[in-house]
Amino acid sequence: MQLPSKVKLVDVGPRDGLQNEKEPVPAAIKIALVHRLQEAGLREIEVTSYVSPKWVPQMADAAQVMAGIARRPGVRYSVLTPNLKGFEASLEGRPDEIVIFGAASEAFSQRNINCSIAESIERFAPVVEAARAKGIHVRAAMSTAVGCPYEGEIAPERVEMFARRMKEIGVQHLGVADTIGVGTPRKVQRAMEAALKHFSPADVSGHFHDTYGQALANTLACLEMGIWQFDASVAGLGGCPYAKGATGNVATEDVVFMLDGLGIETGIDLDQLVDAGKFISDFLGRKPNSRAATAILNKRTA
Repeated sequence: MQLPSKVKLVDVGPRDGLQNEKEPVPAAIKIALVHRLQEAGLREIEVTSYVSPKWVPQMADAAQVMAGIARRPGVRYSVLTPNLKGFEASLEGRPDEIVIFGAASEAFSQRNINCSIAESIERFAPVVEAARAKGIHVRAAMSTAVGCPYEGEIAPERVEMFARRMKEIGVQHLGVADTIGVGTPRKVQRAMEAALKHFSPADVSGHFHDTYGQALANTLACLEMGIWQFDASVAGLGGCPYAKGATGNVATEDVVFMLDGLGIETGIDLDQLVDAGKFISDFLGRKPNSRAATAILNKRTA
């Protein structure tokens, strides 16, 4: 099958990548990271999350971060809003897109957002309605679409059910996430096929963790299906506090290197992206968790 000629990448590093860092990351650093990402050519950036500081203290400065960004035309800034209270709090920051997040696994839903899948959808419905009434784009993230740390392998039928319910409540885009990184290409394709029963290829994206080194292979498997939108995290930042052993999201640098090699347009300058990853990694006191970034940085100093 012919691969897409261009790919849209959403960098989730500022939100998903940093939310579980134990030491506080100042708002100024988060803002600077967003600026470096958009300078590198990112046009979709997941900035922050309007959640209770009690549960995610790293995101307590959401309003400050959104207020501090020097917005660039053509860039979409998204925020997570798990409930109506979070959505209403986000409005002052003028998000271009909100993200709601649920799970294909019942056990994971209970551990992650303290309610059943059915209850989560009831909670999301008024958020979606309120956002769309204000002309704000709505994306849903479906975690554990391939495997769950508590239930094991997830059947495609569970993915199809969640996708159907999201469509019914008015969600415009569905992100299919392999939260613990256990997916392999065919399993991921089956999950995507289930999601595509309710959303068009233009309204579905992949979100892959590299726990078992399969994220790039899974990305390529989706490209072969015509999927052309993916989440990635600069420097491979991130993990999941409710998924023991799950390592970070696939590194944006690694995805861009692969796409460049395939001749697929991203609009992203890899060298500037590596600089952005080094910036945040230096602040965190560790090396970027990206093979492409490591190779490029080593080459610079050779």
